[in-house]
Amino acid sequence: MRVLVSCANGSGTSLMMKRSVEKAMKTLGIKITNIHHCSISEGKGQAGNYDIVFTPLNFVEMFNGAKAKGVTVVGVKNVMSAKEIQERIETETDLISRS
Repeated sequence: MRVLVSCANGSGTSLMMKRSVEKAMKTLGIKITNIHHCSISEGKGQAGNYDIVFTPLNFVEMFNGAKAKGVTVVGVKNVMSAKEIQERIETETDLISRS
């Protein structure tokens, strides 16, 4: 699974969210083959190269182009919560059945 984690500046918050995503996906048994964290500006252009994008809720619409191409986009309220990310994967995606 190729994973992109993208937030405003692509430094601190996206790094913390990346760690939460890794923890949640490991708990669910979903193998990550590639994970990258970056800014929204970089992420919008790169999102099509990934299977799933995690981003704060207020940035989800910025990835509508990737979504139209079949990329799963997950908005997260608390970027540090592996539990929330896990719940969103379970309820808003088909990742578990794809792994």
